[in-house]
Amino acid sequence: MTTDLLFTHRFEPGDRSGATPLLLLHGTGGDENDLLQLGAMISSGSPLLSPRGRVLENGMPRFFSRLAEGVFDEEDVRHRALELGEFVQHARKRYGIDAPLAVGYSNGANIAAALLLMDPHALSGAILLRAMVPLTDPPAARLHGKPVLILSGRQDPIVPADNAGALAAMLSAAGANVDHRILPEGHQLSQADLGLARTWLAEAKQHTAAS
Repeated sequence: MTTDLLFTHRFEPGDRSGATPLLLLHGTGGDENDLLQLGAMISSGSPLLSPRGRVLENGMPRFFSRLAEGVFDEEDVRHRALELGEFVQHARKRYGIDAPLAVGYSNGANIAAALLLMDPHALSGAILLRAMVPLTDPPAARLHGKPVLILSGRQDPIVPADNAGALAAMLSAAGANVDHRILPEGHQLSQADLGLARTWLAEAKQHTAAS
């Protein structure tokens, strides 16, 4: 665990040449350890960069403030997204990694989506697990075909299906290559999420190499 570079974080260097670095972004109440196993299962041997959210809600770490469940403090979202982008920039220099692909769950997926819109150069793409629209009036981002996978749950009580669809449309309009899947799940993750994320990332890597 490292406590500088703005965020308390974990970095696992990986052991596979050319493996895509992953930026792991936990959900509410998680920490820098939460998604390490998930990241290793999605892309074995990848460098893993996993920060802890700096905002506390009733003692639980988050990546930005909210006014109520599903109602975000959008000024704070913008500030925290740029702060996370700065962290990624410094971490890349320290650890010698390429622009990472974000793997975010819930609150972590939402800040990853905000980072794509606020600082498109910070990420090479994203896997957004149970994400929703982070900004109602986002900047005019240019994502130039960045690969994005959105995995939503049909029975998710927190993220309405139309909201997840609006996020997919928003990122597509910004130029991302978006694949939005709706699974027969709730807000929690499942083996189906893991399998789809792993397959999608391998295919996205092959497509990038071919182009």
